Amino acid sequence: MEQMPNMKDYWKEYREFSFAVPEKFSFPLDVFDRWSARLSNSLALFWTDGEHEEKFTFDELKVLSSKGAGAFEKMGIQKGDKVLVMLPSIPEWWEVMLALMRLNAIPIPATTLLTSKDIEYRLSATDIKAIVATDEDAPKIEDALKAYGNTALLIIINPPIHPLAKGGEGGFYGERQGWHDYIKEREGADSFEGERAFSDEPALIYFTSGTTGPPKLVLHTHASYPLAHMLTGKYWLDLRPGDIHWNLSDTGWAKAAWSSFFGPWHMGATVFSFYKKGKFHPSLTMEVLQKYPITTFCGPPTAYRMMVKEIPAERLNFKTVRHFVAAGEPLNREIIEIWKERTGRYIYDGYGQTETVNVLANFRCISVKPGSMGMPVPGFVVDIIDENGNPAPPDTEGDIAIKVKPERPVGLFREYLGNLEATEKTVRGQWYITGDRAYKDEDGYFWFVGRADDVILTSGYRIGPFEIESVLIKHPAVKESAVVASPDEIRGEVVKAFIVLTQDYVSSDALIKELQEFVKKNTAPYKYPRKIEFVDDLPKTISGKIKRKELKLGEFGK
Repeated sequence: MEQMPNMKDYWKEYREFSFAVPEKFSFPLDVFDRWSARLSNSLALFWTDGEHEEKFTFDELKVLSSKGAGAFEKMGIQKGDKVLVMLPSIPEWWEVMLALMRLNAIPIPATTLLTSKDIEYRLSATDIKAIVATDEDAPKIEDALKAYGNTALLIIINPPIHPLAKGGEGGFYGERQGWHDYIKEREGADSFEGERAFSDEPALIYFTSGTTGPPKLVLHTHASYPLAHMLTGKYWLDLRPGDIHWNLSDTGWAKAAWSSFFGPWHMGATVFSFYKKGKFHPSLTMEVLQKYPITTFCGPPTAYRMMVKEIPAERLNFKTVRHFVAAGEPLNREIIEIWKERTGRYIYDGYGQTETVNVLANFRCISVKPGSMGMPVPGFVVDIIDENGNPAPPDTEGDIAIKVKPERPVGLFREYLGNLEATEKTVRGQWYITGDRAYKDEDGYFWFVGRADDVILTSGYRIGPFEIESVLIKHPAVKESAVVASPDEIRGEVVKAFIVLTQDYVSSDALIKELQEFVKKNTAPYKYPRKIEFVDDLPKTISGKIKRKELKLGEFGK
């Protein structure tokens, strides 16, 4: 059952914590390989698709990733080269990420849900040297390169076919013209364990969701993510050697860096991965949690909501799981309370961004206030501030802010690459502004209120209205549109589009379906509007700007 909280432990750790950043650092050398030396036969990765299992010790994955680094180097990838890694949750994703970091190349993880247009945008946004993908996603990449009119080094991951896959025949997928076969070239490569880089040098890049415009490039240094996610693994995930941690995040999202890579391996824990294409199924998730020796679990609030609502109370029992955490969007107080009632365990909500590591959380050493964001992670000064940069009184709504002066905390991104204006806008006086709104109670707990912008949080995804509106306007039926969040019992929020039609079209269920399919084909499918309402006009300011806030408030009955 839950351990007894002790606030004195939290405050002692918070006051005394200090983060020594070395001049040079390498996550593979200084973290992963050290665990390999200490726990060479312990599992680093436990992967399964429900039928087949693949297990890798720290030592085995060290050898594979070192040879992978040698193969990448032979292909021409060097320190500082940007590499788009567009792989699903297969063992090679972890191997490739480690291999690239051994070279001090700069991985850009990307979800396989990206369309060719999304890939084309990424190619235009920065100088991508190489792209790593599977045969399934290769056509989208080739289309994007053709449209962009440039070239990149193409590297394909063709893992061995499992005996039960592809009609029961073992072997390998066929070669693809113009692509390097990573596995074959890795087998014949010399090992390269890596070298350290300066801690403030670029380490990896994530694209934001494009909440108020095109996606921005979040640049992290070797200190700000690879090193600082020690905080995530130690304090919020509460991991230790011997733990087996399962995180539901897609490999293309920053949350995978949090809970599927840096956080667990900082603590010598085993990363668990269950790979199954398709939509989330709560009953299947329950089966996995009960079948495998998972000790800690991280899922988006949507997953918990669906498990609570769709799975009988008597089935919510776990023999091995000792710690549940949630992140990606606010988790309802009611869900936390029901989960505690049925399982005997709390869900420990945590908060952070693509730009940060975990900065606010419910910890096992403090009393949980269901529905709150918890308290600051050691190493961060977090507060609620007003528009002038002054701390707000208790129970007063304001901006969630992280203190960056006189000293910038370690776990904060360096910049939006190539966008100085956007980078500078994140700072107000001595504070970094997260863009989210909350209030802090008299006990120091934070309570989420909403986004300062119009970002939509649905099923753990962050979706920017501007991107969806930009797709919709391409359809001949759409004269104008405004996209906002709309409440949903399961997902928390869903995308809703208010659409003004052109004169040649009339509203119909068939047109709704057509527009939804149009969005799916022109951007990542998960971003499509699940609700569409046709209107004669959109509410606007005097200057002509659409009043999205007014539409959103109407959806939430305010």
